[in-house]
Amino acid sequence: MSLKINNFSLLKSIPRKKHRDILKLDNFNLPFIGKDVWTLYELSWLNKNGLPQVAIAKLEINITSTNIVESKSLKMYINSFNQTKFDSYIQLLEILKYDLMKCVCGKVCIKLFNLNEIKNENISEFYGHCIDNQNIKISSYEYNPLLLTHCSENILKESLYSHLLKSNCPITQQPDWASIQIIYTGQEIDHSGLLSYLISFRCHNEFHEECIERIFYDIQNICKPQELTVYARYTRRGGIDINPWRTSAIFTPCLVRMARQ
Repeated sequence: MSLKINNFSLLKSIPRKKHRDILKLDNFNLPFIGKDVWTLYELSWLNKNGLPQVAIAKLEINITSTNIVESKSLKMYINSFNQTKFDSYIQLLEILKYDLMKCVCGKVCIKLFNLNEIKNENISEFYGHCIDNQNIKISSYEYNPLLLTHCSENILKESLYSHLLKSNCPITQQPDWASIQIIYTGQEIDHSGLLSYLISFRCHNEFHEECIERIFYDIQNICKPQELTVYARYTRRGGIDINPWRTSAIFTPCLVRMARQ
């Protein structure tokens, strides 16, 4: 790499192991596969003539990486290129990939899209049944996995989703809002209990990726489905949205924008 830019120090790594140890997950024998998919909406730099360039970046981090990257540090890192000249976007792309792989200690895929490439991208929705419009009473907003139960022994495949997931960043205490999809095959999960469980994250402090792994872990261990997928699309904060997915099945996430993104 011909261009040397020392912006790497702005990135902050968060070890995955610390949280996975709490859940008693073995990093070398995880019960799921998946990725953390980031969309970076505020990427800008200068071309060799000093003319500002803009793009949207799609970043995928494999869950086998040692670390996640803290989102505020990533925003600062991305913004540090605003006044930097590059001969081509390829040069920028190489630096981004090199630094991010070093930060997470794992595989990273990053692509840049100009605005014309995504201008006709439609607002999408999860497929399945929305569980939000239930007439239930919520009396607690403290994390409680015991709210998860079966409602029958019928074996079925079901796709459920909710727009009511909220947790808080453990560093800034700012709210993280998400739409979440849960696809499972197994004994029928009680919808009211599942919604109450998701709402119980409302005052919970954890990173996006950790919340989704916790939700997968809880449903897997309490409801014991034969197959399970948990996929969340978080709303944009600081020009970045984060979209983690974890699955024990064959699953291809729909990587499109939702209404709050």
